[in-house]
Amino acid sequence: MPTPKRLARTAGALYLLMFLGVFSHLVVRAGVRVPGDATATVANITADPTLFRLALVADIAMATAWVFIGIALYRLFQQIDRHATAILVFVAVGAGMILTNLVLHQAALLVATDHAFDAIASDELVLLLLDLHAHGYTLAGIFFGLWLLPIGYLGYRSGLLPKVLSIMVLVSGASWIVDTLAIFLFPELPGPVRGILRAPTAIEFWLFGYLLIKGVRTPGRDALTPAEVDA
Repeated sequence: MPTPKRLARTAGALYLLMFLGVFSHLVVRAGVRVPGDATATVANITADPTLFRLALVADIAMATAWVFIGIALYRLFQQIDRHATAILVFVAVGAGMILTNLVLHQAALLVATDHAFDAIASDELVLLLLDLHAHGYTLAGIFFGLWLLPIGYLGYRSGLLPKVLSIMVLVSGASWIVDTLAIFLFPELPGPVRGILRAPTAIEFWLFGYLLIKGVRTPGRDALTPAEVDA
């Protein structure tokens, strides 16, 4: 059976694959999609459709890695608290949303490269599909936040993670949720305010850097035992 440190380091190593999402969403799609300009968007896709396909594969790999990270962390915390199941639930829903949302990505590629469509109508449809995909990707941010909450909670109660780090992970999770809701509730929110709301989300890099390098702590006298947690 894998040791707690091995499970933690496995989760930390797999987290590196999550950066594939940065490539696909913030590099490829952000570079292709020109808000309000359907013709330019289609031209960008057709200029390098292979890159657009690679972005889809990168998102698939990212979502799959997220599921395996959830499994590793569930196994890490399951003997300490039954609430560890929440990690799996939130990851499964979030990864499912990302994968389902990729249908819009693929549809945009098919329409952009299929010359059977009317040129003007198809250009507008491609931009609409990418806009919808962007909204779906943003919605998944709710679950990027929710899955961090049980990790912070369990890390704090078990003593497997430093208490300061556990608290900051809870802050990061709450930040993901608040920022995502703010995007839809207050679309005209000034950029600096959005930046403040979003800033704590970067704390999760600290978490997975800690898991990758340190693993987990060996619970000492200040940590709760499984029996104490259940009580």
